[in-house]
Amino acid sequence: MENISSLFGTLSKDWHSRPWWMNLIFYFCLYMTFIYLPFDLFLKPVEGDEEIWFGFTLTGWWAKATEPLHWLIYGLGAYGFWRMKTWMWPWASVYAAQIVIAMFTWNILNDMGSLISAFISAFIFSLPMIALWRSREDFIN
Repeated sequence: MENISSLFGTLSKDWHSRPWWMNLIFYFCLYMTFIYLPFDLFLKPVEGDEEIWFGFTLTGWWAKATEPLHWLIYGLGAYGFWRMKTWMWPWASVYAAQIVIAMFTWNILNDMGSLISAFISAFIFSLPMIALWRSREDFIN
């Protein structure tokens, strides 16, 4: 029972070491690094593989070839948020800006895409981008 209590104490301390919204990004990076991307790279068939870069969809072997770069980005993000590394500012917000561009572009290029959905997607993803840009002091401590 003491081990479980210690584990929850450690998790609680970790949770309070960064803003709640940053914890969500951190845990997303952990999920992508340790669960999704290994599955995507090693188990997903090449024929069904897709990667999005700046809003452009890569499929097949082109997608498979760029997966290690996504894995590296999410792995560095997980480590950087875990240890609140100073180099995360401004790079986390720069990557988030790339996601804003990608969401806007992907919605325009998508068969069912529209300008309104592109702006809505870009707006939603700009919220964490702005929060990350404004969080410089969180990474200095």
